[in-house]
Amino acid sequence: MFLRRIGAAFPPSKRIFSSSVIHDYASSIQELNKEMESVFGELPPDELPTSVSNSPAREAQMVDVSPKESSKRTATAVCKVLLGKKVFDLVLANQMAKGDVLTVAKIAGITAAKQTSNLIPLCHNIGLSHVQVDLRLNHEDFSVTIEGETASTGKTGVEMEAMTAVSIAGLTVYDMCKAASKGITITDIRLKHKSGGKSGDYSWGQ
Repeated sequence: MFLRRIGAAFPPSKRIFSSSVIHDYASSIQELNKEMESVFGELPPDELPTSVSNSPAREAQMVDVSPKESSKRTATAVCKVLLGKKVFDLVLANQMAKGDVLTVAKIAGITAAKQTSNLIPLCHNIGLSHVQVDLRLNHEDFSVTIEGETASTGKTGVEMEAMTAVSIAGLTVYDMCKAASKGITITDIRLKHKSGGKSGDYSWGQ
């Protein structure tokens, strides 16, 4: 139906592909474009845009904190590693093949906090004045609770440093114990508390 309408719209005298008239390729295309424009209106552009540039609001960028005032910042994060009874007993007895699980994970968490800006692209490189990572074995559910605390005096918070500390400590527990079980689960990673800065204090659940 569509082709019939186009054929009716083109007067026979103007049709390009006639047995009695031979046009060269360029002039045929030009004439066809004119005919199409007379029927359908203005033709679309020859080339469509191949990309859409991002607006400034969509660009990844580090936040400029230079206008902010320096203040003391603290943050505490937690996570839990579910070991299962078999692995829990091995960790409790310090019988894992790789050595002392809790001590190695503690050191890994402290190291990770200091490397946060290298791990997470848009975090500021800040000077931490305090990092503490504690691991506690829980007999009731055969798990390890990990808590990390960070502090600094500066223009941006230390929440990501605390959360990075417990996350890497949890992954280290998994690495130390994976030979005994692949079913270990790292869960409930969250910010527990923060203080300082323009937004003030925050506590989980309040």
